[in-house]
Amino acid sequence: MAITASMVKELRESTGAGMMDAKKALTETDGDMEAAVDWLRTKGLAKAAKKSGRTAAEGLVAVAVEGGRGVAIELNSETDFVAKNADFQNLVSKIAKAGVKASSLEELKTTEVDGKPVDTLITDAIAKIGENMTLRRMAAIEGEKVVTYVHNAAAADMGTIGVLVALSGGDEAFGRQVAMHIAAANPAALGEADLDPAIVEKEKQVQMDIARESGKPEQVIEKMIEGRMKKFMAESTLLGQAFVVNPDLTVEAAAKEAGATITGFVRLAVGEGIEKVEEDFAAEVAKVAKG
Repeated sequence: MAITASMVKELRESTGAGMMDAKKALTETDGDMEAAVDWLRTKGLAKAAKKSGRTAAEGLVAVAVEGGRGVAIELNSETDFVAKNADFQNLVSKIAKAGVKASSLEELKTTEVDGKPVDTLITDAIAKIGENMTLRRMAAIEGEKVVTYVHNAAAADMGTIGVLVALSGGDEAFGRQVAMHIAAANPAALGEADLDPAIVEKEKQVQMDIARESGKPEQVIEKMIEGRMKKFMAESTLLGQAFVVNPDLTVEAAAKEAGATITGFVRLAVGEGIEKVEEDFAAEVAKVAKG
């Protein structure tokens, strides 16, 4: 596969690696971006890259809670200008409120709001605003108490990141602190048992490759892996992370002090996981010049 300058640029931006290292990583992995990130990490040339950081699509995430059920929805648009549009924000709010009663994204799309299915409302908004829109995701959570937090709020209960936290015990103020922590720290799962085994196995393999590069004996490597995986588990899980409000405590310990049990969470960020194709400006101008 041909390695392009834009691929090298993307890898450099996501890992902080140098140009030649990024190019070599892509060459060694035949242009596979994820494999190239792991290759750089193995060589100690990159930090662990959060692939969800490749935010590309625009739009808003909105949250809504009714009783013990909370929902977060993501409505994408082509530009961030639309996210500031009052009509768009009004639509997002209505969809989120309707989502509290829906059991799935597909059901939400057919739920009637103002006498029309949500899908039709979106189609109408596309015609009115003149920009494509997609109702991409919906995530719901239930609990004794569901607390919300929205980061970079564009209007009430909507912004670039939406968080829901389900608690039993504790109070609203503690729940909000936990929700803010989740927005900032982006944990992969609630606890170790909830982590995707494939993610754990992949990290273990990367750490083994890193350790073997050191040339240390196998028994020393095993101890190194044990310690590194313990650290990875703590950093990847909400309950194991150092609480942003008081880093001397884990979130789990802080919850215990607050008399609360965190039973689940949802975190949606606008555009995470969507790749935006951005053409190099000089190349674009050259293309126009050529006709």
